Amino acid sequence: MVARTDQTTDPALLQSLLQARRGTAFFARKLNELTDADLDGASLLPGWTRRHIVAHVGYNARAIARLVEWAATGVETPMYSSPEARNQEIEFGATLSPIALRNLFDHSAVHLSVEWRDLPEDAWQHKVKTAQGRTVPAEETVWMRTREVWMHAVDLDNGASFSDIPAPVLERLLEDITGAWKTRGTAAGLLVKVAGTDSAFGDASATNPTIITGPLPAIAQWAAGRGTDGVHIAGSGAGGTVAAAPKWI
Repeated sequence: MVARTDQTTDPALLQSLLQARRGTAFFARKLNELTDADLDGASLLPGWTRRHIVAHVGYNARAIARLVEWAATGVETPMYSSPEARNQEIEFGATLSPIALRNLFDHSAVHLSVEWRDLPEDAWQHKVKTAQGRTVPAEETVWMRTREVWMHAVDLDNGASFSDIPAPVLERLLEDITGAWKTRGTAAGLLVKVAGTDSAFGDASATNPTIITGPLPAIAQWAAGRGTDGVHIAGSGAGGTVAAAPKWI
């Protein structure tokens, strides 16, 4: 039997798909390292156990698969019927038995990967709408999933860190986060610089900015609201305590 492969031949998209699938495999590895009893433990996200993280990642795959189906068929299939329905789904998922919770992650991940695989070349540019109301091409679903699996593997609090996340993922994550700050107007006077590089994000027009600097993983961790370890202030306010990053999502 000949193996079925992705229908798209676009090199950049294929690379993005690979990054998403690697992130899924990384999350699976960190999940499989946890015992069933460990699932009851706290995650790095306030108010969520590891069960909530696994449920969220599983249902997120199903929701993104609905967007891919939308792109394939032209029939509108939203990620969720409402924000309340999304939250209720996660809370329900967190009550599943350990084997059901693990199966939810495994089966939903495979389903999404197959939907991507079978999406025709031209359908990747078909427009769909995210849960936040953004209209995007279907290819954006790959990044949406990439971000989820890599970050939430860290949130399982099972030894993974932002240093395990590939640099291209961290860089795009910073672009997303600082872009959200700009849209909300919460990044005024704040410039984020990656140590040892020319990369800078945030308010590049500020004349005397507060500069948050550090290695790429530490900067991404701080910007994503996961702590201030490894970052410090330069420029205006140098030597002060690093505050929490502006709200992202």
